[in-house]
Amino acid sequence: MKAILFGVAVGYVLGARAGRERYDQIARAFRALTDHPAVQGAAGVVRAKVGEKTGFGRKTGSRTIATNGHRPDPVIPRAN
Repeated sequence: MKAILFGVAVGYVLGARAGRERYDQIARAFRALTDHPAVQGAAGVVRAKVGEKTGFGRKTGSRTIATNGHRPDPVIPRAN
């Protein structure tokens, strides 16, 4: 636990010294990387492979699993 707190403290100090300009530069580089077509294609392949292995996004009988991978809430009849 101490190591995590130490890492957070070091990251905070280094981030504070770097300043807002450096943060903005890193954020722009990250967005440019994630918007790159090759990265988008690789993310699509990974998403498809995970969907195959886990079953998320497939139809199951008459019900369809939502696109976020969760089944819709079941309808539970009320007891009278």
